[in-house]
Amino acid sequence: MKTLIVVIHPNFGTSLVNKSWVEALQNQSDRYDIHQLHQVYADGKIDVVAEQQMMEKYDKIVFQFPFYWFNCPPFFKQWLDEVLTYGWAYGKKSGYKLEGKKIALAISAGIDEQEYGVTGKYKYSMEQLTSPFEITFDYVKANYQKPFVFYGIEKESSKEWIAQSVSQYLSFLEQL
Repeated sequence: MKTLIVVIHPNFGTSLVNKSWVEALQNQSDRYDIHQLHQVYADGKIDVVAEQQMMEKYDKIVFQFPFYWFNCPPFFKQWLDEVLTYGWAYGKKSGYKLEGKKIALAISAGIDEQEYGVTGKYKYSMEQLTSPFEITFDYVKANYQKPFVFYGIEKESSKEWIAQSVSQYLSFLEQL
């Protein structure tokens, strides 16, 4: 079965890493379906029923986005708020439609990895900063996976560095 990759990037056209990831995934269309939220919902109005039906079709779902201001893009938060509804994603009579599905995050982070953590500039690890996603997906009984994070694109944006991110991302997806 294919893996659904939900791409949430408000400036996809200027992206270096996320754009490279999507291009690599498009070359493996037999394994991955790509769903670009900003492209599908340019007006910002999410078709909740269509999104829920799509989520039900996949056993593996990856949310791919750039990490800035220590969080996800606002459209992903909107998606979570609107799509993970009571009666569908959770609740006594919901059937927990995401139950058991492998859910992961794929994050491009501009800052170097050592800057995250107790001894780093930003005091908190990426695991700590992404814990609300873990709690959210645990709440709806999904099988939350450890996120894939590619660090340091602000300091290193060479073609080689980006190519390295692509191979690491594809390897991560294969192991889901």
